[in-house]
Amino acid sequence: METAASRSAITMKNLSYCHNGQSVRIVSRQVISLQVTDDTSGASAGRFAEKRTLSAFDFFCIVIWKANRAKSRIARRLLAKGPYSDLDSAVHALVSAIAAAQSPKDRLRVLIQGWSFLQPMASAILTVLYPDDFTIYDIRVYGVLGDFDWVQNKTRYDELWDGYSKYITVVGQAAPAELSLRDKDRWLWGRSFYEQLQRETKHKFPSRRSEDETGT
Repeated sequence: METAASRSAITMKNLSYCHNGQSVRIVSRQVISLQVTDDTSGASAGRFAEKRTLSAFDFFCIVIWKANRAKSRIARRLLAKGPYSDLDSAVHALVSAIAAAQSPKDRLRVLIQGWSFLQPMASAILTVLYPDDFTIYDIRVYGVLGDFDWVQNKTRYDELWDGYSKYITVVGQAAPAELSLRDKDRWLWGRSFYEQLQRETKHKFPSRRSEDETGT
């Protein structure tokens, strides 16, 4: 149970994509990990691994970071999944199920098949909780890769997982080798931002459809 002494903290880090002397410092993709800390126990990054749960506040920090507009819809979805009296109870049930899953494939299955999340939001949640195993399925990143936009449209879970697994592998190969998987995602996001802005300034910002992620 959360107390007044409990708090959440988001660890930030700047990362730049550089090209021909020009750099893009990543701002909107800075979350490395969610740390639920308690002043009494002194727990920080290990809190999730130890407790196997998050508060609703911490969980919705992830949701809002990924897609602020989706928070109300996701709250309704969580409450509709069971006789939960509040969001803390619903989030506890969800995160406990994720933690109990035996493999990365099963963890993603919990979110997509068990709780009706779409691939972009599901991957964002798991990237925060398990940054060595997951990366965010993102329109900018798969745009840079020139593939994988089809993954989120797969209706058979095994096919979705196979596609997403290949996406993770290619993300790992497409950015500088010395970066972590989490930072490779940021680097590719920065490359997309850089290349888009170069095109748009060259063509005087023509009208176009928004490139914002839609899947939650």
